[in-house]
Amino acid sequence: MLKRASTLIVSALMLLMTVACNAQQADIQVGASQFDKYLAHLKGKRVGLVVNQTSMVGESHLVDALLSKQVQVTTIFAPEHGFRGDHDAGAHVNSGVDSKTGLPIVSIYGKNKQPNLDVMGQVDVVIFDIQDVGVRFYTYISSMHYMMQASALAGVEFIVLDRPNPNIAYVDGPILDAQFRSFVGMHPIPVLHGMTVGELAHMIVGEKWLDDGVAPKLTVVPVANYARDMAYSLPIKPSPNLPNDQAIGLYPSLCFFEATPVSIGRGTDFPFQVLGFDEIALGEFEFSPRSIAGAASNPKLKDKIAKGLDLRQSPVRGLDLGWLISAHDKFKQQDTEFFTSANFMDKLAGTDELRKAIEAGKSEAEIKQTWQTGLEKFIAKRKKYLLYQ
Repeated sequence: MLKRASTLIVSALMLLMTVACNAQQADIQVGASQFDKYLAHLKGKRVGLVVNQTSMVGESHLVDALLSKQVQVTTIFAPEHGFRGDHDAGAHVNSGVDSKTGLPIVSIYGKNKQPNLDVMGQVDVVIFDIQDVGVRFYTYISSMHYMMQASALAGVEFIVLDRPNPNIAYVDGPILDAQFRSFVGMHPIPVLHGMTVGELAHMIVGEKWLDDGVAPKLTVVPVANYARDMAYSLPIKPSPNLPNDQAIGLYPSLCFFEATPVSIGRGTDFPFQVLGFDEIALGEFEFSPRSIAGAASNPKLKDKIAKGLDLRQSPVRGLDLGWLISAHDKFKQQDTEFFTSANFMDKLAGTDELRKAIEAGKSEAEIKQTWQTGLEKFIAKRKKYLLYQ
C-alpha cells in the first residue's frame, strides 16, 4: 500500500513539474516576436534575412511577418539544409528564387559561405534568426560568423533575434584548437558551450574572432522571460535529422560516430537516437536504414541490418563518451578500423587528443579530466557576454 502511495506521489510530482515547465515555455518570447524591439532599426532600410524553417513568429514565417509590416526585405540567405530546411546534411544548397515571395535566395552553404561585397551591397541590415542547438559543430553558428564578417566588411548592421538553447544546461568537451578549425568548428569554445546565438555573437565580437578583428554594428534582441535553468522543447525540428528533444539531447554525443562506420539512425524514423553496425554487434536492437528524401538520400548501412542500441529512452547527460568508447573497444577486439575518417573526427572534436585518448584505452573520466582547465577558463571568459541569469 505504501509503495503504491509513493508511486502515486512521484507521478503527481512529475506531472506538476511538466505543467510548470510548459507554463514557463508558454511565457517565453523569442526575439523575433518582439517587433517593438527591432522594427525601428529596419525603417527605410533594405533587409537581408538569414533564416530557415525555424524562423517562425507564431504561425507566420519571419519573412512573411516582416513583409506584412511593409519592411523592405530584399534578400534571403540560406544556410545548411536550405531556406526550407529540406536538404540532407552536407547537401549542396543552391541560390535561386523563393517561389512564395519572389525574393532572391543566396546560398551561404558550400563554396560561397560568405557573400561578396556586390551581394552585401543590396542590403543595409542583416537579420539572423535561426534556431540553434548549442553544439559547436552544428553549422548555423559558422554561417552566423561568416555573415557577421561579411556585414562588417560591407558596413552593414547585424541583428540577432535570439532563441533559447535546448542544451544550455551543459558546458563540456575540449576547447577547439586553432589548427583544427573548420566549418564544423570555428571558435575556441567547447563542444557544448551553453550559450545562445545572441550571447555567442557578442562573444565573437568581444573576443575579436572575426578575421582581422573586424566587427559589424551588432544588436541582439534577447529572449524575454527566459533563464538558463529553463528546459526548452523546440516547436520545429532545426534540421531534418533532429526531429525531437531526445535527438537534440543525444546529438553532441552521437555526432562523433559520423567519423566511423557506425550508423546513428540516419535513414530511419529515429535518427540520432540509435546506433549500430552490421558486421559487429554493438547491442541487441536491430534497425535498417533506408533512403529518405530530404533527410538521408544515401544513408550509411543503407538496406542493411544494423545491430546496436536503442537510445530513445536513455537519459540525456550532455556529452556522453561511453557509447563511443564502448563501440571503439568492440571494433578493436575484432581488429577492425573504427575511426575510418580520423581527420573528420578531429575536426568535430576540435583536437586530435580525444581520438588518440580513446585509441589509447583511456576511460571517460580520464579523458574529461584533461579538458577541465580549458573549460574553467572558457566559463570565466564568457561571463561578460551572458544575457540570461
